[in-house]
Amino acid sequence: MSKFMSKRHDELDAYVPGEQPQDKKYVKLNTNESPFPPSPFAQRLARQAAGTIELYCDPESGALVRIAAEKFGVAEDEIIFTNGSDEVLDFAFAAFCDDKTPAVFPDITYGFYPVFATRNGVPYREIPLKEDLTVNVEDYFGVKGTVFIANPNAPTGIALPAAEIEKIVKANPDNVVVVDEAYVDFGGESVLPLIKKYDNLLVTETFSKSRSLAGGRLGMGFANKALIADIKKIKYSFNPYNVNSMTAAAGIGALLDEEYFKANVATIIKTRENTVFALEKLGFTTLPSKANFIFAKHAKMSGKCVYSALKDKGVLVRYFDKDRLRDYVRITVGSAEDMRVLAETLADIIGEQK
Repeated sequence: MSKFMSKRHDELDAYVPGEQPQDKKYVKLNTNESPFPPSPFAQRLARQAAGTIELYCDPESGALVRIAAEKFGVAEDEIIFTNGSDEVLDFAFAAFCDDKTPAVFPDITYGFYPVFATRNGVPYREIPLKEDLTVNVEDYFGVKGTVFIANPNAPTGIALPAAEIEKIVKANPDNVVVVDEAYVDFGGESVLPLIKKYDNLLVTETFSKSRSLAGGRLGMGFANKALIADIKKIKYSFNPYNVNSMTAAAGIGALLDEEYFKANVATIIKTRENTVFALEKLGFTTLPSKANFIFAKHAKMSGKCVYSALKDKGVLVRYFDKDRLRDYVRITVGSAEDMRVLAETLADIIGEQK
């Protein structure tokens, strides 16, 4: 750091993205991207939009909002689009947390939550997961803070039923509950319909996973119009033109190409279940995932050992050097061929260990 860096950032422990090594070609199963390219329709609309990028994009993403509102059954003033769902989450920390209203979230969850809290200068409290790495919903009743729940959770992949999430929302009427549904399309149960019932619920989703637009950076938030207005106040104080024209156009194409979306999601779910079976045959224990990744550990090898051995052989997975996570690796569900290579490489590694 330079001598000019503000001291207020001394405690900022920045988020570390999944590695993107360039030294050789890897089977890349470490960043939860889709194994499928964007919808052909999404690609076509993005190319068309490229012809007018000398102009500023629509700060309201009006065309995208209209299509999304119809698709998801919400009013146009109950939705906002952002530069990835990370941005709407960051806006929520800024809008709904302060010195008197801390952020509250699990101790094992999406690693950006403590970063957002620290960067926005708000206190936060982490609530430990249970021994089986599940959320105890009663721990979040009346917590007197803004609650952030990833559902399905990351990096575990475990999902709570919508009825359990609703209990948290109902038990915190004086505070906002943010439900991060980045992975919900892979088997989770969305609480999006509950925004009509509760004025303190914000639901975030992303196009990065199930809709193959990780590089496009497109996220969305759903809530009653008052909460969306709050989020927009933060947005317009930061970056009005946060969703570029090509990304907005690709988002329209991704939403309209429902058949492509459903087919890809179904394939990923099937591949996930097949991979779980293959891993368990190799001696791994897996958590019940409703995401596009698998959290797995082996009885005779540490997570770091599995990660390092795979990387040496050209397969990238994610390892978290944290308490209660060190035994595990997180494995993105790639193509069927990717997962075949993973299983065969793991079999070789286990054989070498013997």
